[in-house]
Amino acid sequence: MAPVLQASLFDSVFDAAGEQEAGVGTHWALGPLGATVERVPLAHGAWLDVRPGWLQGSAGVFDSLVSGVTWRADERQMYDRVVAVPRLLSWFGEHQAWPHPALVAARDALDTHYGLAAPDRFATAGLCWYRDGRDSVAWHGDRIGRSRHHDVMVAILSLGAPRTLALRPAGGGATHRFQLGHGDLLVMGGSCQRTWDHCVPKTTRAVGPRISVQLRPRGVA
Repeated sequence: MAPVLQASLFDSVFDAAGEQEAGVGTHWALGPLGATVERVPLAHGAWLDVRPGWLQGSAGVFDSLVSGVTWRADERQMYDRVVAVPRLLSWFGEHQAWPHPALVAARDALDTHYGLAAPDRFATAGLCWYRDGRDSVAWHGDRIGRSRHHDVMVAILSLGAPRTLALRPAGGGATHRFQLGHGDLLVMGGSCQRTWDHCVPKTTRAVGPRISVQLRPRGVA
């Protein structure tokens, strides 16, 4: 059954360039960064950058990814049984064709905004499809690879209905919560992957589907 997505009234802005680049009958455009990005300092040398509604026309990009991406349902061992991972997944490396030009444009715009050079450039796109409130991801940090010992940036571009992204210090402490959806951008930087954990908790509220696009540097997971 196809997901039912209620688009935001603020998600209908587009320009001719976005229409031409998308090439799939949808309209999208990236807004500016610069002064529109809010820096949120965190403890232990970590920080967040937040830019609401960065990808305008994101509902069309969401629909294109739902229908055009090969999604997989993973399983994991939990104690004495195997359980389904509560979300659908897809992943695209730096030498693969990415599934939508909006994601390529977002990667290039973020590399330019932050002045990134190899090996810190955004290189991979991990996609998570949260189909409803039962889908989630547990507390974790992206600590595989260079992020285990070095500061890296991980950008999250949210498409679809808003869901809570929660962050807390890795050793425990006060939790920060952000509602992300409809083209919102959140970038985790500094020591965030080493010193903080993040999650998308389950919810019993009626929520629509959401796709989270995680842009990471090479060798970070």
